[in-house]
Amino acid sequence: MALRPLLRLLLPSPPHRNPPPPPSSPPVASTSRRAAASAVLLLAATASAPPPRPARAEPDGEDVDEARVVRLFQEASPSVVFIKDLVVAGPQGRRGGGEEEDDAAKVEGTGSGFVWDSAGHIVTNYHVVAKLAGDGSASHRCKVFLEDSSGKSYSKEGRLIGCDPAYDLAVLKIDADSGQLRPALIGTSRGLRVGQSCFAIGNPYGYEHTLTTGVISGLGREIPSPNGRAIRGAIQTDAAINAGNSGGPLIDSYGHVIGVNTATFTRKGSGISSGVNFAIPIDTVVQSVPNLIVYGTPVSNRF
Repeated sequence: MALRPLLRLLLPSPPHRNPPPPPSSPPVASTSRRAAASAVLLLAATASAPPPRPARAEPDGEDVDEARVVRLFQEASPSVVFIKDLVVAGPQGRRGGGEEEDDAAKVEGTGSGFVWDSAGHIVTNYHVVAKLAGDGSASHRCKVFLEDSSGKSYSKEGRLIGCDPAYDLAVLKIDADSGQLRPALIGTSRGLRVGQSCFAIGNPYGYEHTLTTGVISGLGREIPSPNGRAIRGAIQTDAAINAGNSGGPLIDSYGHVIGVNTATFTRKGSGISSGVNFAIPIDTVVQSVPNLIVYGTPVSNRF
């Protein structure tokens, strides 16, 4: 027991460890200033940020391209007509065009066209109305469906005035009030450029007033005509053209007709468009149609 005090004197005592001092808190005034500065910066950033864009285009023209296409269709579609080739067995189909004949008529083909002038002339493809001449075994008639100035649909009997198979063009005539007709705006095919936007309006598979969009894919193409001759200078486009589009207008971004839709290449055995479609240039149409209206079908094309 006596050695314990002696050992305490001889051995060094372990160092005394003091507890760590508590963390010093920042001054209250400094913390308040920092919070106020952060709030001011947040408000400034919020004020300068652009407002979120709406999911849909507003009427004031937020989406200019979409509004332009909608307006283009609304202005051009009343000029586009739906053509039905009707066949009635026997000679009775040649009489007058009463409603009882419509009940017995069979739709043999459909196509599109557009109003050429206020006199009631309709431009379409020759192959749409080629059977109107008939071969004596059946009687063919043509019904033209169009809209009046109020948007109401009605139909008129179409009479074949003239045709030009070499360019796959034909002109029909309907008896209608000139105030109800909306002639198409005729443009020019001169100066067209590959890559330029274009729009096709027609009645594919009987679906009236269908709009498809695309670009001019090529110029100066050569395609076959119904009489086997070549149509030169055709416009190639990827705007969808299907059965029933034939004879409808191809229009530019200003609503002017630049061509008459006439043909499409389909995937072999499928009947599905390959996206390679053709239109007759409007400058060719302008050269041919007035002659067909005045003189009718050329002698060389009277089969």
